[in-house]
Amino acid sequence: MREIILIAHNLRSCHNVGSLLRTAEGLGIQKVILSGYTPHPGYEGDRRLPHEALKITRQIHKTALGAENLIRWEYHHELLPVVHILQRAAYTLAAVEQTEDARELPKYHPPRKLALVVGREVEGLEHEIIAACDLALEIPMFGKKESFNVVQAAAMALYHCRFMV
Repeated sequence: MREIILIAHNLRSCHNVGSLLRTAEGLGIQKVILSGYTPHPGYEGDRRLPHEALKITRQIHKTALGAENLIRWEYHHELLPVVHILQRAAYTLAAVEQTEDARELPKYHPPRKLALVVGREVEGLEHEIIAACDLALEIPMFGKKESFNVVQAAAMALYHCRFMV
């Protein structure tokens, strides 16, 4: 079975984070890495004020429905060191992003070890994050809208990568 990690960088919505955790848990993803200013559940050693961490944890729980306690997750303020650690561990890093040289997701055959990176809900991933990844994956659009919600995009990419033979 493929080893898949989901990285969510600089998301703003607690509800999106909860939904990502629930989706990843349902698809048997090995771990979720939350980074940058992405809200994250409270944890031992959390440096946030206790009432702030509790409020955010409760908001995430509304959509995660307990998945935050079932799936391995971790938080890192800086993402690039994590990217380099994963690459040294033989993970291919794929940004789920619209770029000029992005591969179409339906045509992509994922490797055994993959980390998918999703980013900001409106602006997408920062250029330095995309540049640090091994490739970009784009989900073809057929309607008038130009992008999917971060959770829907992650769900499509995770599902494809979990089951593509």
